[in-house]
Amino acid sequence: MKVLIVDDEATARRGLRRQLDELPGMTCVGACSGPGEAVTAIVERQPDVVLLDIKLGGSSAFEIIDEIGVDAMPPVVFVTAYDRHAVKAFEVHAVDYVLKPVDPIRLREALERAAQVLSTRRSAAVIDRLERLLADRTPAATPSSTPPVRRFVVHDGERASLLEARDIDWFESAGNWVCVHAGGRTYTMRTTMDRVSHRLAGDEGFVRARRSAIVNVRAIATFERYGKASFALRLRDGATIISSRFYYPHVRDLLRADPTSS
Repeated sequence: MKVLIVDDEATARRGLRRQLDELPGMTCVGACSGPGEAVTAIVERQPDVVLLDIKLGGSSAFEIIDEIGVDAMPPVVFVTAYDRHAVKAFEVHAVDYVLKPVDPIRLREALERAAQVLSTRRSAAVIDRLERLLADRTPAATPSSTPPVRRFVVHDGERASLLEARDIDWFESAGNWVCVHAGGRTYTMRTTMDRVSHRLAGDEGFVRARRSAIVNVRAIATFERYGKASFALRLRDGATIISSRFYYPHVRDLLRADPTSS
């Protein structure tokens, strides 16, 4: 794993280099002292992880992240003497936060966590490519033709799998991911609920019950009114989803139209 060190103190840079040299599988691709140098190194050397001090002279590590962009930034492990920045560190999706003086065991644990994050990102990139491939190969539906079978590429640990839409019970928002509940198991997709909703457009077997949940109508075991403008949907997997007021008309109309609801 390629590691870039960013710290304004020469002694700290040397100490981190020595510790990296003692860890198998770790290669130091550079040691920078300031934001400008660090941004250039990240762009040119493409490190897998960055060991980043928060205070860089008169500058801040967050200047580097702002310039690179949170989504484009490699996994970051903050290595610093200042614990008061921990909350902001995790707001920019830092993998870990290691305090100085750096304990070798603690550093190794942080790098192992970074390696896991990196593996997940690479798997997600493969899934994105598979989704695009599926989209390119799916023929457009015409009014006289049967709508194409919709499949979703989901993540199960480090393995990618294909799920037929009809076998999925419901989709659940989880930040930058979507949890896919099917057959008593939960998978993940690196996508958004709006993107899932778009892919399901025209499939009347699914209904968006609330901003954070899209439900397979065929997976609804029972439903009942819940207050004046909501439904309680109980699914075959045991989950209960309360529809929101905003989506109430759509849920109501779809349930009325569904032959299984009579």
